Amino acid sequence: MASTRNLRGEMPFLNHLEELRWHILWSVLSVTVGAVIGFALVYYFGVLDLLIEPVRVAAGDPDLKLQYLSPADSFFVTLKLAIYSGFIMAFPIVAYHTWSFLSPALEKREKRLIVPALYLGMLLFIAGMALAYFAALPVTLEFFQKFQTDALAANYEINATLGFIVKLLLAFGIVFELPIVIMVLSMMGLVTPKFLRTKRRHAIVLITVVASFITPGDVVVLTIMMMVPLVGLYELGIFLSWLIYRGKAQREKELEADLTPPTDSVEAQ
Repeated sequence: MASTRNLRGEMPFLNHLEELRWHILWSVLSVTVGAVIGFALVYYFGVLDLLIEPVRVAAGDPDLKLQYLSPADSFFVTLKLAIYSGFIMAFPIVAYHTWSFLSPALEKREKRLIVPALYLGMLLFIAGMALAYFAALPVTLEFFQKFQTDALAANYEINATLGFIVKLLLAFGIVFELPIVIMVLSMMGLVTPKFLRTKRRHAIVLITVVASFITPGDVVVLTIMMMVPLVGLYELGIFLSWLIYRGKAQREKELEADLTPPTDSVEAQ
């Protein structure tokens, strides 16, 4: 979309609002299209079966089916999963429009960092969900299954069961964004590599507490399972912060060199 700018290259406030409106509209449209595709995937390609497969394994019943209490439950569960899928599939487009709106206010080096950071964030989110699905979820379900007795009859209701699974997947995905959060804070000047290194012990304690809260079930196994990747992600965050501050130091040196007059010109005076 063409934009009107003044002699300084600045865009009027109303034009900013108009551009923001179009970026939001395109982002919403991409999520909607992604949700439609997600609905087809959930309904026709067995995404629901994929999600409840760990439940079947833990229960020891390959033919286990989730129960619904209302005629509309099956439709609304499919719709919810479609919307979640839509957000995930539309992320690259939403990231592009976010980038397009913010890029004029960023420096060249910041522009080079933002795009990789957006896609690194997406990869980390998917990695967190994968760890939850293939490792944390089976361990959690097996732990809860140990409390099943002859006095209890398992009744896996669709909303409660899928809600539990999706929340666990999303929790792991969000927590895996730790390096991106550190990177953004470093770009804003709120944290430094030295600060992150000196607070490493405090961070590990905090990571342990967070891991124990978001991983219900076998506290020891799941806490370690979550804590080890998070410590690695914290170290990755320190490295990214170091890269950012190294770039800042180089830019300051270049600026200093540009402002310093040549030696021969000083002698001539």
